[in-house]
Amino acid sequence: MPTLLIIHHTPSPFLQDMFEAVVAGATDPEIEGVEVVRRAALAVTASDVLAADGYVLGTPANLGYMSGALKHAFDTFYYPCLDSTRGRPFGVYIHGNQGTEGAERSITTVTTGMGWQQAAAPVIVTGQPGKDDREKCWELGATIAAQLTA
Repeated sequence: MPTLLIIHHTPSPFLQDMFEAVVAGATDPEIEGVEVVRRAALAVTASDVLAADGYVLGTPANLGYMSGALKHAFDTFYYPCLDSTRGRPFGVYIHGNQGTEGAERSITTVTTGMGWQQAAAPVIVTGQPGKDDREKCWELGATIAAQLTA
């Protein structure tokens, strides 16, 4: 059974809303045969990443960069997973109060280095997530999970 790994840093209620919407999309009953594993960015291991077939990354934009927790996760698994995870699909959601471009750029840099394939448009939210934003997060989770069934 394919596995979707959601690696997230969720320090705020706004990010919690986004995370829950991603999980709801990924675990939609119409998407059968995908195991969805959730790991906090500070707890994810190289073994978790190696065992997964696709990824969704969630982070706040902190001072124009991905969170330190997500950066730590990448530092932890980058080299152990570099050659073994090339070509795997991923998606990303980012929340910020301003200046999310640097966070998106830094994630793109690392995932490009990993050889991962962006399989859905990033979901980037500034301020409080609205209904539209939560729907985009749901679609992100559902899209990545559904691609693993193909």
